[in-house]
Amino acid sequence: MEEKNTPEYIIELEGVTVRYNKASEKIDNLKEYFVKLIKHELMYKEFLALQDIDLKIKKGEAWAIIGTNGSGKSTLLKVISRILKPYRGTLKVNGSIASLIELGAGIDQRLTARENIYMNGCILGYTKKFIAERFDEIVEFAELEDFLDTPVKNFSSGMKSRLGFSVATMVKPDILIVDEVLSVGDVLFRKKCENKMSEMLNNGTTLLFVSHNMETVKKMCNKAIWLNNGKTVMQGDADTVCAEYTGTIADKKAKEKKERAKKEAELKKQAEELAAKRKK
Repeated sequence: MEEKNTPEYIIELEGVTVRYNKASEKIDNLKEYFVKLIKHELMYKEFLALQDIDLKIKKGEAWAIIGTNGSGKSTLLKVISRILKPYRGTLKVNGSIASLIELGAGIDQRLTARENIYMNGCILGYTKKFIAERFDEIVEFAELEDFLDTPVKNFSSGMKSRLGFSVATMVKPDILIVDEVLSVGDVLFRKKCENKMSEMLNNGTTLLFVSHNMETVKKMCNKAIWLNNGKTVMQGDADTVCAEYTGTIADKKAKEKKERAKKEAELKKQAEELAAKRKK
């Protein structure tokens, strides 16, 4: 019997570009918007959130996606999660995905924690029986035993994060995507989540991780891709990429600080000259 060929990469992107159309004119009311829409007079400006991204990820690798705010990190994760469709380029994903991209995503604020566990489990494709068998395990990990029948709208951001992470990791997905949601909540739970992710990695799960904390990135990931303005700046070994990124950010901040000090000195000099003229 022939063995089924296993793909070399669990995730593969080639030339992926994501385009948005931004309104280039201010419209003050809904009526004006629809009038312009009907007359085809709406003016848009093209915005490329991602540009020609090439990325190949093997099963079991842990990749960090780093960059400043607005660099395209979350957009890239949404493409891989198939929430967004590329404007151009191709995407191949060979496996199941559990995503924690936005805090509260997939959670109904009106429902209780108990109801959300079952609803989210069903969305992820699990049966009610399967969820019931793991219900106590999910609740215990999330540390929400005393809040099961409380509407999620009354939860803190940390409690929502715990609930989402616990449901997403109730079984081992092929790919786990975590986008900054673990930056909220207490230190002990973040440590608990890191241990859980490490355990999943050891069991073959592929991790895509977004964080501004470079120490956590280097601890959790062996690979990294650095994005800036939707473009790849660098990708490869996590320690190397993080070092280059951190150095660039430090240089940028130092330059901004120097320019700010220079401007303040000029303003001070102008103020002193003006004061001297007034005295005369």
